[in-house]
Amino acid sequence: MSEPADIESLTFEQALAELEQIVARLESGQAPLEDSIRMYERGAALKAHCEKRLEAARLRVEKIVMGAGGAPGVEPAEFG
Repeated sequence: MSEPADIESLTFEQALAELEQIVARLESGQAPLEDSIRMYERGAALKAHCEKRLEAARLRVEKIVMGAGGAPGVEPAEFG
């Protein structure tokens, strides 16, 4: 498995796909205990990354506001 540092470079879709693979492997019960623990730790990091990406997307969507004439407008999103 990849190092946790590379998780930040994953897109939401990539992180979710890897998380789904980890869940399937853990559910199979075929991995040795130490491997299962490492997979679980990576899965937790991937979950946190997905949640962070979703929150950023939610904030971007919230930046869409109704303009003065009732037409939708967009404000630039701020990312930290």
